[in-house]
Amino acid sequence: MKALIIFDSYFGNTEKIARAIGSVFKSPHEYSIVKVTDFKPEHLNGVELLIVGSPTRGFRYSENTGVFLKNLPPHSLTGIKAAVFDTRTAMQEVKSAFVRFLARSFGYAAEPMMKALVQKGATVSARPEGYYVKASEGPLKDGEFDRAVDWARGLIQG
Repeated sequence: MKALIIFDSYFGNTEKIARAIGSVFKSPHEYSIVKVTDFKPEHLNGVELLIVGSPTRGFRYSENTGVFLKNLPPHSLTGIKAAVFDTRTAMQEVKSAFVRFLARSFGYAAEPMMKALVQKGATVSARPEGYYVKASEGPLKDGEFDRAVDWARGLIQG
């Protein structure tokens, strides 16, 4: 299975998750990892599984991820399975009740990313996943790297 992992990252946490996911593939010929700002349409040639990751910023995906999603041509992902992930702060750790309310109302980056990929023709391969950081800049919470590896194994198997 040929996979493409596309990510955006502000503080390195989303990139670490993308690389953890890539570590599951047996050889570099099976996957590539591309920063969203370096994406070119030819990266999709032969791809069977597209994985997109973004930090959650203001209850949505990053601006660069938004540009990538918007610029994908209609039907460009037809026949490609897709999965998405985001990095996020655990809301139970946020002190502001107002911010927790906003998070419950607007959510995180992963769900809207998946909707955008489906609109471009992709087939959902797995439920969107979120990985937690200890603070807005990180680091990742303990165990998130291993969770990402397990999630990626599930993508490959299934």
